[in-house]
Amino acid sequence: MKIEMEKLISHLKSMGFVFQGSEIYGGLANSWDYGPLGAELKNNLKQLWWDFFIKKNPYNIGLDSSIIMNPKVWEASGHIGNFNDPLLDCKECNSRWRADKLIEEKFIDLNVGGWQDSELEEFINEKKITCPKCNKTNFTNIRKFALMFKTNQGVVEDASSTVYLRPETAQGIFVQYKNAQRTLRKQLPFGIGQIGKSFRNEITPGNFIFRTREFEQMELEFFFAPNDTKDWFEYWLDQVQDFLTNVIGIKKENYILREHDKEELAHYSSRTVDIEFKFPFGVGELWGIANRGDFDLSQHQKTSGQDLTYLDPITNEKYLANVIEPSVGVERLLLAIFCQSYKEEKLDNGERILMQLPFNLAPYKVAILPLQKQQIDKSLEVYELINKTLGYSSTFDEKGNIGKRYRRQDAIGTPFCITIDFETNSDNCVTIRNRDTMEQERISINKIDSYLKNQLS
Repeated sequence: MKIEMEKLISHLKSMGFVFQGSEIYGGLANSWDYGPLGAELKNNLKQLWWDFFIKKNPYNIGLDSSIIMNPKVWEASGHIGNFNDPLLDCKECNSRWRADKLIEEKFIDLNVGGWQDSELEEFINEKKITCPKCNKTNFTNIRKFALMFKTNQGVVEDASSTVYLRPETAQGIFVQYKNAQRTLRKQLPFGIGQIGKSFRNEITPGNFIFRTREFEQMELEFFFAPNDTKDWFEYWLDQVQDFLTNVIGIKKENYILREHDKEELAHYSSRTVDIEFKFPFGVGELWGIANRGDFDLSQHQKTSGQDLTYLDPITNEKYLANVIEPSVGVERLLLAIFCQSYKEEKLDNGERILMQLPFNLAPYKVAILPLQKQQIDKSLEVYELINKTLGYSSTFDEKGNIGKRYRRQDAIGTPFCITIDFETNSDNCVTIRNRDTMEQERISINKIDSYLKNQLS
């Protein structure tokens, strides 16, 4: 089913997944808050990533680095000098746009990431690309727009107190690489991963939570010897796809792999593959895997004056490690999950909206639904059993008729509903309903755990 973004966004807002930021003050452009259900889902997603890539992977360890870092970090990484977007203005309506995005939104199969400013300008003029706001073709020349948020640290605001909000989490890993390696006595190959906030002052953010100025990254930097013969790039490409399809249930037909050509590659990368998702508004980058070589460590070694080489315990050789970087934005992955999960179904007795979320991502795994107030005490017993003893996140819903409560749980993605009915007190049984099939089965309370495990297997 092809979904409409407007319908999806309206549903997510009304159900408590995502709210407009600062809404009571008229909002703030491109600012989104995650409501009670969105926060649960987001935390579930981050925990699954951490479990898969850090806890259960034999090579990797974790880190939590600072958002504000020494400005020399960004000088070494090239962000202060080179982290810019190609900005142009419409002379007719004074709106501001990214030149590359103007082209790519008109020519969806074209990627202009490696183009020079002169090439972008020439293409826009040649194809007579119009301003999306006023539909005129009258742009200024391209100028560079710095993407880092700048602020000041301390009581005096001058050049010496200037600091930046980090535009990526990767550099925090690189500057602590040596400390992490030394304290845990790690030998190459090994990886360092972290989850954290990043900030980019985008010219044209948009498409809901796809491109925002404040976002979270789940980033891994994997370090290996330059003479290592194992194809670590393919290893991590396979691991990422394993996570997408087998852990969080992203269907293979909904994403594609796109290899960067030589002109598009970043100057530090020898190979980059983007995993792109088929969003309702078009194909967009979901996850990137890049071979960064030794660029980052060499730049930080040069700028800091510190030795970041690795001493090989077998050959006694010293060298800078090479790096493979699989990096994904939490919000983009969340949006892909929302898009794939949202369903509108026609039934014999009407329609229903369904969020077909995987069990391990759903905010609530089970909903407890008492039919009458007389069953409240027994319902609370079942709730305690499922939530605390069995450890399944659950919700208690006693408002409205049972049909409306089923629809409400379908709309937020709760996989199972358990109804406490008139006979439960006498026979110790409940009716359990499957979200996806809507089939119901009456089982003993003592068998709820085995029932859920059997369904999930």
